[in-house]
Amino acid sequence: MENFNQLVAIRRQKLQKIKNLGINPYPNRVKRTHTIGNLIEHKDKYLKNQKKVTVNGRLNAMRRQGKIGFANITDETGRIQLYVRQDEVGNENYEVFKLLDLGDFVQVEGECFLTQRGEYSVKATNVLILCKNLRPIPTVKEKEVDGEKKRYDEFSDIELRYRKRYLDLLLNPGNKRNFELRARVITAIRSFLDNRGFLEVETPILQSLYGGANARPFMTHHNTLDIDLYLRISIELYLKRLIVGGFERVYELGKTFRNEGMDRNHNPEFTLLELYQAYADYYDIMDLTEDMIIHVVKEVFNSDKIVFQEKEISLKKPWKRVSIFELIKEETGFDASGLNFERIKAFCEEKDIEIEPTAGPGKLIEEIFKTFVESKLIQPTFVTDFPKEISPLAKSKPGNSELAERFELFINGDEYANAFTELNDPIDQRERLETQSRLRELGDVEANVVDEDFLEALEYGMPPTGGLGVGIDRLIMLITENTSIKEVILFPQMKPE
Repeated sequence: MENFNQLVAIRRQKLQKIKNLGINPYPNRVKRTHTIGNLIEHKDKYLKNQKKVTVNGRLNAMRRQGKIGFANITDETGRIQLYVRQDEVGNENYEVFKLLDLGDFVQVEGECFLTQRGEYSVKATNVLILCKNLRPIPTVKEKEVDGEKKRYDEFSDIELRYRKRYLDLLLNPGNKRNFELRARVITAIRSFLDNRGFLEVETPILQSLYGGANARPFMTHHNTLDIDLYLRISIELYLKRLIVGGFERVYELGKTFRNEGMDRNHNPEFTLLELYQAYADYYDIMDLTEDMIIHVVKEVFNSDKIVFQEKEISLKKPWKRVSIFELIKEETGFDASGLNFERIKAFCEEKDIEIEPTAGPGKLIEEIFKTFVESKLIQPTFVTDFPKEISPLAKSKPGNSELAERFELFINGDEYANAFTELNDPIDQRERLETQSRLRELGDVEANVVDEDFLEALEYGMPPTGGLGVGIDRLIMLITENTSIKEVILFPQMKPE
């Protein structure tokens, strides 16, 4: 640490020397005529016409030999060498060049040429400092292990990478790919839905009452109104209000917040896609979900498959559609379709599955499924026929009122989508939410609450509707072959140091 502080002090001294020369080391306005990538792409053209160019970038290598200096600068598009001669740039400008450090941002005017060693470079006629870097950037260190070069510096440390993402991206530029792909995926989703006639909307993040999912909320307080507010845990109930209001196809891609545990698949702040389509049911939404994910992967990779850590996942239609009860029976031999609570409870006890005090047969079936089935679903699979008990916003299945028209999409052992034929009977919906409210009173902190304004909206009439929710972060994890959600969120939530 003492050595680091000395290096910082030296840089601050250089900063003061630059200021003493009457030069602003943080100028307001800069000039750039070309990116480095453009100079490299059209190398022959710039060597031939010797046109003056102005490039900007960050210094990442520098060496001086008396009155001649060499440096490398990078921008987002590439890297190029600078050739700086004192008699070309002038004494004062060369003094500034001598006061530069690795990590500084500079603007360089000059002509493109080839050095005696044949290296494509910019011969500087002027060097301008754009930003003085006061902290030495860590050096990426490597050592050879079994014939391979492996990093062992601090920026291979996962926690440090997440905490100081700016340095992670700077020192590990390959990690930028995750976030470039993320942007392309989101663009492809928007394009797909827009072309299907969906309207992108924005609904409140701060809500006077939360709902639409089984989750604990974050709470805050509005001083002027003197009321408690919640960060939304779902987008569902406001989008359904829009269906009531006459929009027939709406979606929102937005931040959602749940005050729950953190693991490889969960961050308290995450990006959720929710969409609602009038005059559709969950079969229509299955078709839509298939088409959307196939479209996204085709747009991003021009492929109809995903390779995840050597597992090939085919996206060719049709995707498997199967009941949760069939899958449980297939994996365990246990038939839970009768929803007999005592039989299901006895099976859970036999298999050491934890039973919460408020759990009914539906909740236990969900736990059995998570324990024995989820991880086996590698190829895209729509799991259907969830118990109505754990699906309070979904319509009952015709012919079996204990089940709901709901599916969850599983790929590579993880859930990626949740969808319903939406419940539009306001009387039934009230009864279901009141049942959820009683579970809250019994200690289930994640149970839904009764939203009177939403129920009033339903009483004005909502057409038959299909709805879908997709966890965007998880989808990005799948597409980028990452096993941790923190790898695809630029600034994941971390415990303070």
